[in-house]
Amino acid sequence: MRHARRRIVRRATRLAAVGGLLLGAGMVTQAVASEPSGSAGVPNASVRSAAGTGEDLVERLGSDRTAGTWIGSDGRPVVAVTDADTAAEVRRSGAAAKLVRHSMRELKSATATLRSAPRVSGTAWLLDYRTNEVVVRGDSTVSASAWAELTGVADGIGAFVRMERTDGSFTTRINGAQAILSTAGRCSAGFNVTDGRTDFILTAGHCGPEGSVWFADGRGDREVGRTVVGSFPGDDYSLVEYTGGRAGAGADVVAVGDGQGVRITGTGAVSVGQRVFRSGSTSGLRDGEVTGVDATVNYPEGTVTGLIETNVCAEPGDSGGPLFSEGVALGVTSGGNGDCDAGGTTFFQPLDKPLSELGVQLITATPPGGEQDAGPAPSAAGSGSGAAPPDAAGPGVSAPVSGEDVSNLLSRLADPANVGPGLLVIGGSLIALVATRWIRTEQDRRAYQRHYSATWG
Repeated sequence: MRHARRRIVRRATRLAAVGGLLLGAGMVTQAVASEPSGSAGVPNASVRSAAGTGEDLVERLGSDRTAGTWIGSDGRPVVAVTDADTAAEVRRSGAAAKLVRHSMRELKSATATLRSAPRVSGTAWLLDYRTNEVVVRGDSTVSASAWAELTGVADGIGAFVRMERTDGSFTTRINGAQAILSTAGRCSAGFNVTDGRTDFILTAGHCGPEGSVWFADGRGDREVGRTVVGSFPGDDYSLVEYTGGRAGAGADVVAVGDGQGVRITGTGAVSVGQRVFRSGSTSGLRDGEVTGVDATVNYPEGTVTGLIETNVCAEPGDSGGPLFSEGVALGVTSGGNGDCDAGGTTFFQPLDKPLSELGVQLITATPPGGEQDAGPAPSAAGSGSGAAPPDAAGPGVSAPVSGEDVSNLLSRLADPANVGPGLLVIGGSLIALVATRWIRTEQDRRAYQRHYSATWG
């Protein structure tokens, strides 16, 4: 009778352990399939909404009372304000407030003075909202005398202009998610766009002048399209019209390497502190943080303004590649310094200006539970590749898609709050299985000893 009870207990324990393994596996799967928490490092929908609130507050309160906004470490927007009354109003709106000395109007006035000074190639400046300063950077190509002259201009503006020297040189990154090649050099396909009649690749303007013919291979056998319009310097964007006029199936995808891709569901504005991803044919998928907006860069070829500054690395060949976050398109790669071994600074052309001035819109996937952006229906949607010549869509559409933004998946896998409980249940169940097996083996061993002890005396 006692042995029967033991067998029942062991079987119940094993069944419970197996059930625990199944439950734990289900919890891990659910954690990976669910939305990431705001603490995972990638702003989710609630954080994006909060970041939008910060931008709305800055716009509503005005440039004399505020000096920018950024995403805090807790995912909440922080708004720089110039007085206590404005700080109280910001806090009532649900954002954090930081009292600063200089308003946005003063910061903008400082950058206007810098722009009016003699141009120095190899320099860049931007607004650092978090320190309430204008940061001026000079690369290794800037001579000591030119740097001294620019420092004199900064001293005349005020102590809130910070001068920094940096390694390397600020260059355009000619040479993307998928490579496109022409006699002008090697560049990247950024995002697919359409005017409702014809499809285009939106890429960097410095990649090549109007009329440049682009190919998907070095032999010139697979023609992609021709540059029909662009802006550089001043801005840094251009349109490559697809040969045949159609991007083809999968035009809403950007490549991230290893045959994977991310579906693009729309466009958005960036916030300082936001985690972002860049994909390029030279250095692949890289991530980092937005460190500044409205940046001005004095490339050797000319000055480009209104750029996004990030600490995401890039290398020659990544020009024009897409900048995105959670499937939201943010910009195309312009230039920077450093590389992906030592790190560096990379600048991006925001999408709002080229989309508006060129009269095009992104070819996007319909977001879950929502409608596609208003406007002309993308010609590639639902059309497959029937109208496109063979392989014409290759550079623009990238590769098979993973079904979601990689930033979401990476965040969920790295977040102990999501997968931790499931792994704990799996671990406990494995211990229980091992324990029941060990107990059974030990009981059998003792029974064996008793049996032969009784047999042989």
